[in-house]
Amino acid sequence: MPFYHRLGKIPKKKHTTMYKADGTLYKEELVSSKGFSGIYSNKYHIHMPTRTIEINELDKVNYRVWNEAPLKHYHFYTDKLKKDGDFFSSRIAYLHNSHCVVLAAKPNKNPDYFYKNSFAHEFIFVHRGSGVLLSDYGKLFFEPGDQIVIPQGTIYQMHFDDFDDNKIVVVESDTAFEIPKHYKNEYGQLEEHAPFEERDFKIPEYMDAIDEKGKFSLIIKAGHRLFEYIIPEHPFDVVGWDGFLYPFSFNIKDYNPKVGRIHLPPPVHLLYTTQHFVLCNFNPRPFDWHEQAIPAPYYHSNIDSAEMLYYIEGEFMSRKGVGEGSITLHPMGIPHGPQPGKTEESVGAKFTHEYALMLDTFEPLNPTLNVLDANDENYYKSWMD
Repeated sequence: MPFYHRLGKIPKKKHTTMYKADGTLYKEELVSSKGFSGIYSNKYHIHMPTRTIEINELDKVNYRVWNEAPLKHYHFYTDKLKKDGDFFSSRIAYLHNSHCVVLAAKPNKNPDYFYKNSFAHEFIFVHRGSGVLLSDYGKLFFEPGDQIVIPQGTIYQMHFDDFDDNKIVVVESDTAFEIPKHYKNEYGQLEEHAPFEERDFKIPEYMDAIDEKGKFSLIIKAGHRLFEYIIPEHPFDVVGWDGFLYPFSFNIKDYNPKVGRIHLPPPVHLLYTTQHFVLCNFNPRPFDWHEQAIPAPYYHSNIDSAEMLYYIEGEFMSRKGVGEGSITLHPMGIPHGPQPGKTEESVGAKFTHEYALMLDTFEPLNPTLNVLDANDENYYKSWMD
């Protein structure tokens, strides 16, 4: 995050004594990134965060890898498949490479355990549903359109208000989701030209520390492997913390789209960068105002990026047959663009109403067998007249 935040009780100086009422010390934990060179936070626990009673390895995560997936354009419907479970156990993997995984889920219950991804940062888009994300950093309330970033190694839970129709999309990344450097000034403040501002971000609210003893189940994901740690104290025992590293969220409807005289390329929709892909927000916006402008995107071969679009809501100007919950994947090196008639239809149009997420990866993005199960098998023929 670009700014400092603090909650609860902390000592005047870090790495100094802070005593409990019984005369013992609170336990300080430094959570740092990039060794000791990146952003970090200091948390103050009632108990040692290292205490563990028992460790059990669980069944591995099965992404259902499709090793023989053909090289072609894909369109599939993430609402077609469903797996019962909570915010983690209901996830279905659709796309993956060595640096990221794209999953979708329809949670229909709340967890009775705690969860941590030890090897990846998580981006969670809330398509449908509302509730609260709990962590030892505090409470983070969510609603449709929120895009939650959870730093690697964060213990958390997501609790939904009800189970009528929840939907989330998750992107795991082995490097952090970061605000693009060209949006910030030398002091780290977002500049006036950035498509969002600090006040748009939701950050954790204070939550009383929980001092409970027992046997608490913590599920830790380490790549494809899962471990259950049985811990003797409630993990949300933090009385205070401060720093730059914590979960936060940004709602897609707060993104300020940029427009131009002629069609602008996808980098103008940039939200976050990682070392291996970028993530963009597409929002309703006026179209280009040149008297001969073609608002529909031009045909395009991106030789070193795979493009994924998740369609949220609205009228998708350059595509037909897609709807809410659709994902399209256009592999690197193969041209893609508007389907027949869509270029001509766009001429003279003044406005587009669409919300979508875009992921551009810098290495191939591979479909799983779940894509095959939810696939529009004739999508690659949709450019035929």
